Amino acid sequence: MPTCGIIGLPMVGKTTVFNLLSGARAETSKFFSGRTEANVAMARVPDKRIDFLAGLYRPKKTTYAQIEAIDVPGLVRGASEGQGIGNAFLDSVRKADALIHVVRVFHSDLEHVEGTIDPVRDVQTVAFELLMADMEFVDKRINRIQEAKKKPPQSAAEAEVLGKILQHLEQELPFSQIVLDEKEREVIAHYTFLTDKPLIVVANLDDAQLGSGHYPGKEALHSYCQTQSLSLVEISANSEMEIAELSGEDRELFFADLGIEEPGIDRIARAAYQVLGLISFFTVGDDEVRAWTVNRGSTAKQAAGKIHSDLERGFIRAELMRYADLAEHGSAAKLKEKGLVSLEGKDYIVHDGDILSIRFNV
Repeated sequence: MPTCGIIGLPMVGKTTVFNLLSGARAETSKFFSGRTEANVAMARVPDKRIDFLAGLYRPKKTTYAQIEAIDVPGLVRGASEGQGIGNAFLDSVRKADALIHVVRVFHSDLEHVEGTIDPVRDVQTVAFELLMADMEFVDKRINRIQEAKKKPPQSAAEAEVLGKILQHLEQELPFSQIVLDEKEREVIAHYTFLTDKPLIVVANLDDAQLGSGHYPGKEALHSYCQTQSLSLVEISANSEMEIAELSGEDRELFFADLGIEEPGIDRIARAAYQVLGLISFFTVGDDEVRAWTVNRGSTAKQAAGKIHSDLERGFIRAELMRYADLAEHGSAAKLKEKGLVSLEGKDYIVHDGDILSIRFNV
């Protein structure tokens, strides 16, 4: 299951974003600032397509796709050297497949840990600590290889690739930007580099900023994220936490008053899917409507295996409907009348929103 680590400086709203993702209620949440350990919970990936399919099939059970969310302890400068709760921070980050970096731009009586609001500085602070942690890891690994009395055959090649990586990191460039050939990547495939993890930046606004569309450092943050090819989501986490406590109709009214077409937390979950290279396919019926998570580029046979290993082992064909077609015409029967239901083989590449029914024999 994909895992997203929610990171950032202390007191920027990480735990509020975590609570929104995990569905924890604000007044009963056990999560608080100043923690030294990470909180972990399952987060539902909101999907209006599942809502539609559940309304169409009226199943006994509706299951959304899920990601695991880690509310990582707040980072301070020097975390890569173990300052503050640096070791706890880095251990939690290593467990995550992708990172959601919450930066504070909202106004508050509580002073920012750095004294001023500067989202680009905050993004760079965390990025620098991750880079320094990678440098320290690579340097220690090289020394260990060099000092070993018995050197495995692959150690020389490993030390050479690690040396190349270290030179790259010393130029303050993340691992994600290094160019390695296939053989070099095979040599270091068993290592995890923090600066190689996909990153989403979440700007946490207050109500006034959300309404006006302006906040300190906005232009610089947009420019920085564009230059670094980072996804940026703007959200008022505190407002959405309050709105989440309301009934459906009242919730829609409040979102309309704030000029929000969809909750920011939905956009964060979708962005996490995108940076991780994931898509959802669906299975439907009277018993259950369910979203399944697969890597982009997965075949129909591989998708069958996500449902059950027997379906992959005995795969024959996949009956395919496309969500857009079903949403337009309203029933599987009409799709069959129009020739919009097909049978696909094991090598069919599954697309986001495909509705599959697996035919198999074991």
